[in-house]
Amino acid sequence: MEYTDISYEVADRVLTITLDRPDRLNAFTNRMHEELIDAFDQSDADDDVRVVVVTGRGRGFCAGADLGAGGSTFDHSELLETTDVHRDEGGLVALRIFRSTKPVIAAVNGPSVGVGVTMTLPMDIRLAAQSARFGFVFARRGLVPEAASSWFLPRVVGINRALEWTFTGRVFPAAEALEAGLVRSVHADDELLPAAYAIAREIADNTSAVSVSLTRQMLWRMLGESHPMAAHRVDSAGINAMGQSPDAREGVLSFLEKRAPAFTMRPTADMPDFYPWWQEPDF
Repeated sequence: MEYTDISYEVADRVLTITLDRPDRLNAFTNRMHEELIDAFDQSDADDDVRVVVVTGRGRGFCAGADLGAGGSTFDHSELLETTDVHRDEGGLVALRIFRSTKPVIAAVNGPSVGVGVTMTLPMDIRLAAQSARFGFVFARRGLVPEAASSWFLPRVVGINRALEWTFTGRVFPAAEALEAGLVRSVHADDELLPAAYAIAREIADNTSAVSVSLTRQMLWRMLGESHPMAAHRVDSAGINAMGQSPDAREGVLSFLEKRAPAFTMRPTADMPDFYPWWQEPDF
């Protein structure tokens, strides 16, 4: 796919996906939704990509849905005449990020509202620039939260903060996002991407790609389990499979020999037999 609404750049095993409509504060479009899904498909298929960083071009991260169609922006009645159900495009993006086999870091460089913030919730680590602003503004537009954020947001910041932000729809600063745990750190605008890349490098240079991929899915998917026994079963399968793997041998030997590890296992080819252990719900 040729990209027009995002850019896709891989350097030194880190993929940077940049929302790329700076004249519209990177407002979300149907085309952007398609490109983002394609980009994460490409990322998962490329073993040279170890970490994904998502940011925005210009002075905004993503100003939410493009409202250029006016009052009918969210009216899908014509589509519903020809299909039984219309799936929320932001939700399709969020679910695709959720399935990523690579860790995803959000570098929120400016306004991040509506789908501009909900799309970051299934990302694993969020950093913000001092100029960033956040808003779950749906009730102020006569809408409801989307992009599966009614599942993600309470798990990230707790139910009470999630309710406050979605009830009021107010826009709030990066400092409040930090205090609530929505972001892990706030940086001067020109220091945001270097900070995100430093975390990406820590992952890419020191860890097993298969270990990280399994760990990502284990932690996210355990959020929906009702008893720790579910985690124990998956942990046991993971330890048993990875314990006899080349990466486990290399991890131990590199530690004992006081050298950098050289892991060789690839998520595209070397995932253990128990993966994926879950059943995706009907879509």
